[in-house]
Amino acid sequence: MAAGLQARLGTGCLSHCLWGWHVSPGLPGVRLAHAGAADRLRRQYDAVVIGAGHNGLVAAAYLQRAGVRTAVLEKRHVLGGAAVTEEIVPGFKFSRASYLLSLLRPQIYTELELQQHGLRVLRRDPYSFTPLLEDRSPPRSLLLGHNMVQTQQQIAQFSQKDAQAYPAYEAFMGGLVSALDPLLDAPPVDTAALGQGSLLQRLKALQALRPLLRPGAGSWPWHGCRSHTASAPPGLALGRQLPRYYEVLTAPISKILDQWFESEPLKATLATDAVIGAMASPYTPGSGYVLLHHVMGELEGQRGAWGYVAGGMGALSQAIARAAAALGAHIFTEKAVCHVLLGMDGRVQGVVLQDGTEVRSKLVLSNASPQITFLELTPQEQLPKDFVQRIQQVDTRSPVTKINVAVDRLPSFLAAPNTHDGQPLPHHQCSIHLNCEGTHLLHQAFTEATHGHPSSRPMIELCIPSALDPGLAPQGCHVVSLFTQYTPSVLAGGKPWDEQARNAYADTVFDCIEAYAPGFKASVIGRDILTPPDLERIFGLPGGNIFHGGMSLDQLYFARPVPSYSGYRSPIPGLYLCGSGAHPGGGVMGAAGRNAAWVALEDFRRL
Repeated sequence: MAAGLQARLGTGCLSHCLWGWHVSPGLPGVRLAHAGAADRLRRQYDAVVIGAGHNGLVAAAYLQRAGVRTAVLEKRHVLGGAAVTEEIVPGFKFSRASYLLSLLRPQIYTELELQQHGLRVLRRDPYSFTPLLEDRSPPRSLLLGHNMVQTQQQIAQFSQKDAQAYPAYEAFMGGLVSALDPLLDAPPVDTAALGQGSLLQRLKALQALRPLLRPGAGSWPWHGCRSHTASAPPGLALGRQLPRYYEVLTAPISKILDQWFESEPLKATLATDAVIGAMASPYTPGSGYVLLHHVMGELEGQRGAWGYVAGGMGALSQAIARAAAALGAHIFTEKAVCHVLLGMDGRVQGVVLQDGTEVRSKLVLSNASPQITFLELTPQEQLPKDFVQRIQQVDTRSPVTKINVAVDRLPSFLAAPNTHDGQPLPHHQCSIHLNCEGTHLLHQAFTEATHGHPSSRPMIELCIPSALDPGLAPQGCHVVSLFTQYTPSVLAGGKPWDEQARNAYADTVFDCIEAYAPGFKASVIGRDILTPPDLERIFGLPGGNIFHGGMSLDQLYFARPVPSYSGYRSPIPGLYLCGSGAHPGGGVMGAAGRNAAWVALEDFRRL
């Protein structure tokens, strides 16, 4: 293997990074398991956080910031959960699971001073590129960017009507996001307090809905119209548009897009945000919310903007960890929690590690999935039976196979060929959407997976972060991220995702890319294939689901992870859920960690 890699590296890029490579388990200045004696794991803390995913690290930072002595215990050798940078192929640094940043809450940037702790984000402009396979030379493509006029010119290749409608569509979606956005930063309304609490408790519970009732004066910058500002609707935040917004949240995204546009490449490109990470088709009711979830973010004050983290997604986790450590939190790798420790009164007393070590604490916050937290780490006899049953029934189906690829040159697309010098062109920094000529192709790929078969023409989102961050790969080489779907967690007939099945699917993906960018397969140096079972085994994602559970309307807000327990507290006093399985859901957002920390801190002050 190594000899083969060295031979390949020698043909297209420098091979000096091949030897001496390793995956670093630690961070400068962060208290890890191998630190000095003064920083060894103590037997007593105020709070223990299970798992050093980005939400767990955020929670730890906020708890420690409030004076709560906090330890974070991570079972892997590297911090970050799914937000990690790993050197799978020598010399190539991959954002192995999550790969783009936008959704991280702006308050977290500011309050934890992440820039001072080394976070640097490379914003993409343009941000979306959809090349087509068609019988013309050269084939057309659709490039969407920050400049609205240029974006409209691109859309006009396919439809003048769509080009004219696009700014209004962006403003319409922006209005809904502007209304829903504040709900991300607080626990869901306490329905129990609404129905049974005192008048004061009921009024306090209703405060969570205040953002929806605020006056809609002002304006907001939005997604494709980066230089375009749309006026907010008068009156309530949702205002007169409420019936149409309700339709967006409940209808298939195909229906919504058909109301706005006629060109299939544009509709399919926009629909990818509605199905990405979800076992759903553009024709699935409720797929509109997933689209909203993916456009709720911002970078440097620009709504809907996405970017690459310099150094890979692990650099974000490192910045959060440095912030937490600077405040005094203790962070340890290779410390796997075996179970949550309970007292005779049923309250949390800490955790027990796999080696038998007990770490006592008054609070335990779990960044693990609801399934791991409540079905594996918590004594079942201490949980209500209906609660356990609901956790077992959470839909965790995943369509995702992530493939990380090392290449010795940039892909050259028929619709946008490379220049002779091989330097990155604007489209190389984009999310590159393949097999997206029409929404029917996405539905066809989904249908195959529902019958237990990997898609024969999968939806592919191809990203090349090294186009903006060349330090991720040896000179002249690049790292390519392939976020593909649909692949079922369980194959037809109960067949396993063995090496043969994994490679067969990856070959299908590469064949598809080759059709758009001839020569891609010849450029490949190495690849890392992560099917749904791999994502579960390595990162603890239930069923391989990147959101810790589907983002369908029946599993959001009041019902995440289950009804009556959507406010981060669990049936076990002192045990909280702070990961993506809690409100507001998945994505590298940090909201669940921040919100859960405030809830836990409120309880801690009453102890």
